[in-house]
Amino acid sequence: MNNKSLAFLENLSNCFGPSGFEREPARMIMDYVGKYSDDVSTDGLGSLLFTKKGRSDKPVVLMPAHMDEVGFIVSSVNKLGYLTFNPLGGWFDQVLLGQRVRIRTSKGMISGIIAAKPPHLLPAEERAKVIAQGKMFIDLGASNEDEAKAMGVRIGDPIVPDSCYSTIKKKVYRDGGRKGSDVIAIGKAFDNRVGAFIAAEVVRILKEDKIVHPNTVVGAATTQEEVGLRGARTTAYVVKPDVCLTIDADLAGDVPGIDPKDAPTKMGLGPSITVYDSSMIPNEGLLECVVGVAERAKIPYQLSQFGCEGGGTDAAIINISNAGCPCILIGVPTRHVHAHAGMMSLTDTENTIKLLVEVIKKLDRKTVESFTAI
Repeated sequence: MNNKSLAFLENLSNCFGPSGFEREPARMIMDYVGKYSDDVSTDGLGSLLFTKKGRSDKPVVLMPAHMDEVGFIVSSVNKLGYLTFNPLGGWFDQVLLGQRVRIRTSKGMISGIIAAKPPHLLPAEERAKVIAQGKMFIDLGASNEDEAKAMGVRIGDPIVPDSCYSTIKKKVYRDGGRKGSDVIAIGKAFDNRVGAFIAAEVVRILKEDKIVHPNTVVGAATTQEEVGLRGARTTAYVVKPDVCLTIDADLAGDVPGIDPKDAPTKMGLGPSITVYDSSMIPNEGLLECVVGVAERAKIPYQLSQFGCEGGGTDAAIINISNAGCPCILIGVPTRHVHAHAGMMSLTDTENTIKLLVEVIKKLDRKTVESFTAI
């Protein structure tokens, strides 16, 4: 990664794009990756497709990553000028109170704070309970409904966390000794703008470094993943891939209270290769291919699994699209996903890019056909 690409990552994290409202990140990705692509197009749900042709039209290697972020949508403006809201994607109610948000209105962007009835005015038994999202509201600073509406806000306006990208440079210690340094990124929407960034970077590197690859690569920044994997469905229909390398943020398990068997990956130890989740079992041959490439190229990696029900990625839909497609999920271990700010390692991000480039170089027609041979 270079300074230009790192600035692109920062802008992509900061931009406005909850599920169903992804036009800003789509335009940003198109402006960045268009010059490195042989073709750029969209589907009917707004997913962005960018193609890099190699030595052959086949196999078609799809590299999808969703560009939507978890957010909210205005559900009402009450008489006091406060907003009620519904989630776009999965939120843990406990992370919401006191957080700043941005609302996109017909008159531009406005700010607000997620709040609830003050604890000072709650009975003791209620103070001990978790406040549900349905009892929260967004305070715009308005004093009545007319003031709120004068700001331009209305039902259906989208909302995202107000959280700016920043970095921390740290010295790395492991096994009692110094092991170099790393840069930790902090910001919103890493799930999964980091994946969209990686897909664009892979296409850039294939072009700029004149890397020979025996296939056609289609990067995809998909829409509406957080509300039901919707963009993946239409993308798979349009592209009809022969093999799929899905990119997403992985749940880093190096957080107090998490058992490693539930989330085995750690931030800073390399990209994750998912061997199982509740929505998809990766193709066996493709899994062995990716692991073998990582080991031969000496790229650090971690095997990941997610056994809990509920959740899934674009790979779940693409895996069963058309007549079926060999899929695998490659991720960047990320702390605190689906919150106002997450954390990830830029070293992990760079190693994920390296791994994908090396895998793409290996995916010729014979290799891909072997994944489904009996």
